Amino acid sequence: MKITNAVFLLVVAAYMPHLAAQRLPAIDPNDYSEEQMQAAADFEAARNRAVSGPFELMMHSPAVMSRARAFGDYLRFNSAIGNTLSELVILITAREWTQDYEWYAHYPIALEVGIGQEITDAIAEGRRPAGMSEDEEIVYDFSIELHRNRRVSDVTFQRALERFGSKGVIDLTGINGYYTFLAMQMNMARFPVPEGAVRLPRFPD
Repeated sequence: MKITNAVFLLVVAAYMPHLAAQRLPAIDPNDYSEEQMQAAADFEAARNRAVSGPFELMMHSPAVMSRARAFGDYLRFNSAIGNTLSELVILITAREWTQDYEWYAHYPIALEVGIGQEITDAIAEGRRPAGMSEDEEIVYDFSIELHRNRRVSDVTFQRALERFGSKGVIDLTGINGYYTFLAMQMNMARFPVPEGAVRLPRFPD
């Protein structure tokens, strides 16, 4: 049987919602196990808010969620490179993994802490931003090399080491790794963004 273009498009359209469906829906707190209830209580005590975002997803494995939350407590809020540069790293990671929720959650924070609009726009479009500060350039180059090359060149490493010290280099790598981990979890589960949220541009393979 010959399939016309119109029929093919109808089939694809019918199938796409299935492809986009969230794979691991949130667990109703009323159905939490004892371990999940403890993990949720620990989260709320540490973050002063209810479990949400990727942590809500990871409640399917509360031990993983609790350890990820604790790791993030340091890397996001207390790292050696500071909160502003941390937010730059998070946006780079969200872009490299095309992770819409990560971008949705951290884009406004990045602007609030001082990352320029022209820098965030360039990252979203997959371009190297112009007009970055020296610190932003160091963090950008380090992070991009980690994501794209799976390693860091001697020149880029030395610049980061001289600027941030050995602790800063470890923390910078840790932030990239941590938000890659969260991006992997959300991409795996097709974690949705809120209705109306802007999605990152999709690039051709």
